Amino acid sequence: MSESVVSSQSSVAAAGSTATQLLTIDYGLRTTNRPRLGFLGVGWIGRNRLEAIAKSGVAEIAAVVDPATELAEQAAQIAPRATLAESFDALLETGLDGIVIAPPSGLHAEQAIAALERGAAVFCQKPLGRTGKETRAVIHAARRANRLLAVDLSYRFIAGMRNIRQLISEGELGDIFAVEMIFHNAYGPDKPWFYDRGLSGGGCVIDLGIHLVDLALWNLNFPRVVNVSSRLFSQGGAVPPRGVEDYATARLDLETGATVQLACSWKLAAGCDAIISAAFYGIRGGAAFHNVDGSFYEFVAERFRGTTRERLPSPSEPWGGRAAVDWAERLAAGGQYDREIENLIPVSEALDAIYQ
Repeated sequence: MSESVVSSQSSVAAAGSTATQLLTIDYGLRTTNRPRLGFLGVGWIGRNRLEAIAKSGVAEIAAVVDPATELAEQAAQIAPRATLAESFDALLETGLDGIVIAPPSGLHAEQAIAALERGAAVFCQKPLGRTGKETRAVIHAARRANRLLAVDLSYRFIAGMRNIRQLISEGELGDIFAVEMIFHNAYGPDKPWFYDRGLSGGGCVIDLGIHLVDLALWNLNFPRVVNVSSRLFSQGGAVPPRGVEDYATARLDLETGATVQLACSWKLAAGCDAIISAAFYGIRGGAAFHNVDGSFYEFVAERFRGTTRERLPSPSEPWGGRAAVDWAERLAAGGQYDREIENLIPVSEALDAIYQ
């Protein structure tokens, strides 16, 4: 998103000796119109997003559907007024204002297009599509329907990452010439469909690398990618024809002259649960964002000046559902098509190039 988080309010807090003032963000309820939402898929992530929106009070949870009856019933405990729909088609018949889509990745594009064509806004788990072609098709459907479309790129909503973006946009680091991005998950997915390329669209790159590519381009205001090179591995060897990669490295050269180096993996012997980091180096300094002690949830952000560093504001608070709440708030405020979603096309095309 070349950021159009139109409903987010921000206050300004000083960051010690930091030369620029950095953001702290208020994600409380700011609208009175409560859109009626349906949830398609309420596994761990879908249920988490349902909980976040329900807690915010910005929308009414009107309907839920999941092939696993027990998951739908658990979700209904969070939103007791919600109808348990029998199918996605039945969900579409309930006249919802918006639908949160969180089934296996191979279904995202088709279901998002169907919802948009029925007049519902869509919040979709990443990836929006398995390929750039699928991603463009969904975005075109949203534009035709003039409905709000957003994707769960949740790391954009961590305060430390947003403060790094502010430093870059205000020129505090000078021209950025190098970016280093890492996401190693020592566990990897536990659902079989993740390991079928036809269902998932790929392995660790489309699951984790999408966040890295998105954050790199988002922080730099989406410069054009002019060249991509990559290497993909499966258990240390070549990726089988219908299999998926579990380790990948890639280099993206940007029109600005900057280069982005990224690495991501599943089930790597990393010595901890996860290694997640994003570092940006400019001609006047650097800044980095990284997880704490292998955590998937706790992060810090720092600014570098030569051999010194200072901590940027990065409060420890829940962030996983913020993208969903932001979408629901924007939907309550009007919910029309927002062109910022088109910035997801170069992200998806960069993933295509990594796989090629």
